[in-house]
Amino acid sequence: MHVTGRSLPQLLTEARRWFEDALLASLEEAEVAPVSPTQVQLFSVLDMEGTTVSELARRTGVTRQTAHQAVHGLVAAGLLEQTPDPSSGRQRLIRRTVLGERAHRQAGVILERLEDELAERIGRAAVEALRSALGKPWGAPPVLPPSPGEGRPGARTSG
Repeated sequence: MHVTGRSLPQLLTEARRWFEDALLASLEEAEVAPVSPTQVQLFSVLDMEGTTVSELARRTGVTRQTAHQAVHGLVAAGLLEQTPDPSSGRQRLIRRTVLGERAHRQAGVILERLEDELAERIGRAAVEALRSALGKPWGAPPVLPPSPGEGRPGARTSG
């Protein structure tokens, strides 16, 4: 643990929440249909040609049921539509509507403005360094062996 007492994953989560909270409040201020954080995340990972609910769930790290509920809410708000998947008779593709495309573009502009606001607060060089570091390929997540003297909790030790 570093000086701040917060791990890097905690700091990244807090940073994401800062952007998410500001985006949601700004969209509400602009009188865009109210959306939840899960809906915002789902909306941002849609392919132009459409994406299945299962794939949306995988991309956002939520259950298929949670993704389906988020999609249902966005369909009801007029931001998404369901269309038949030409490659599968059983699946449906989820796509942005015209209104959804407009909201997506508006969200993109808001996120750019939020990044500018962050640059004013912490410095443009810090934002660029952060963007550069996070944009580098990290590779597959490693599986680390226990440190010397560190065993699995509950594992038996000889002795």
